[in-house]
Amino acid sequence: MDTGLDGRVAMVAGGTRGLGGAVACALLDEGARVSICGRDHDAVNQAVHALGSDRVAGLVHGCALDVRDEDAIQRWVDEVVARYGRLDVVVANAGGPPGGHATQFRAADYREALELSLISSITLAQAAIPHLVARGWGRLLFITSISVKQPVERLALSNTARPGVVGFARSLVQELGAGQITVNVLAPGITRTARLDELVEDPEALAADVPLGRLGSPSEFAAAAVFLASEAASYVTGVVLPVDGGLARSLL
Repeated sequence: MDTGLDGRVAMVAGGTRGLGGAVACALLDEGARVSICGRDHDAVNQAVHALGSDRVAGLVHGCALDVRDEDAIQRWVDEVVARYGRLDVVVANAGGPPGGHATQFRAADYREALELSLISSITLAQAAIPHLVARGWGRLLFITSISVKQPVERLALSNTARPGVVGFARSLVQELGAGQITVNVLAPGITRTARLDELVEDPEALAADVPLGRLGSPSEFAAAAVFLASEAASYVTGVVLPVDGGLARSLL
């Protein structure tokens, strides 16, 4: 399938590792030019080198920043547009908040979770939208969690903050109106990443809860993201797409 991503310019927040890193790699494989960000300067440099080591120079760009820093996000967007002359695909993504039960966290913990998992996505989208509107084409993708479909045990902060991304995304669908800018949400399930290893002592044991009988891989998640970013998904907007092996039991 021709994704129509050759020559497009994409930004992937949290693109140094995990799901964001897999999405950045997949977009590059489709011919897009990709800029990634992450908090650690060395990690960003290493990821850019790894992504670009076997590709034409200039296809990969990196920026060290904290996605909670509104000014830094705006500078990143401005830098990418100045460098490549356009912006087409924006992937809003951030590391998840700490795990734990609802009653063990203080109000300040919930505020921090909202800043990380919700406000950062809003900030990036608002900085990018004027450029997408100016071109008349764009793809906004928000990486959340299966917790937007059903609460996940011991992930109270995520269960609280991430559903707000869906509300924001669906509001954007209405406000952006007619045209070729789509807005979609990806809801990964139990995927083998470093974060899963941090949260769970025996990740493979979780496969028993997944109808497909195994954990997902970052590359499988990235394939879904590439589809939603592609020309083939031009009539798909406002969707919350679980990439979870059938884990979510909700009807909608």
